[in-house]
Amino acid sequence: MGKMGYLAMKTDRLSKDLIESDLRELGDAAKKLANHAFQLGSGLGFGTSFLKFLASFAAIYLLILDRTNWRTNMLTSLLVPYIFLSLPSVIFSFLRGEVGKWVAFIAVVLRLFFPRHFPDWLDMPGSLILLLVVAPSFFAHTIRGGIIGVIICLVISCYLLQEHIRASGGFRNSFTKSKGISNTIGIILILIYPIWHLVLYFL
Repeated sequence: MGKMGYLAMKTDRLSKDLIESDLRELGDAAKKLANHAFQLGSGLGFGTSFLKFLASFAAIYLLILDRTNWRTNMLTSLLVPYIFLSLPSVIFSFLRGEVGKWVAFIAVVLRLFFPRHFPDWLDMPGSLILLLVVAPSFFAHTIRGGIIGVIICLVISCYLLQEHIRASGGFRNSFTKSKGISNTIGIILILIYPIWHLVLYFL
């Protein structure tokens, strides 16, 4: 009985040691997984910020493009809320401050008192500056910084893409016409950001 008891105690101690060893290995694996997830999340977050920056400037490029294949003002005006929602926070805060107020003030004065000296191509950029300055905090922070703003950007970019392809006479023509390639690339760039953001949000 003494020998059997000794063997039982030895077996229990061995099992306990094995369990503790497995738990330590499991804890180490969990720590490594957490570190990798943090590094990956940081990289993906940087990718999202970069795409957001790229998309907003692509939208600005499309907005101020002198010659475009679009034939309706409605399509161009849709870029104004897109830029409002996708503009990087640093630039948004800068334009929403005193600098933006002065620019908006000068634009309004020129438009009211010197309409002949106010070029038509400045209408949309001027509207954008006014929107940045006067937008309520609900739109400037809650909507702009949330998933609703990203969804609105996705809807706008999808609509612009399908309208541009239709106006170009098909997907192939949108990439082959000399004046349509830059527009197509710009619209694709503004489409990538909301798709990427939503994919990461729902993962």
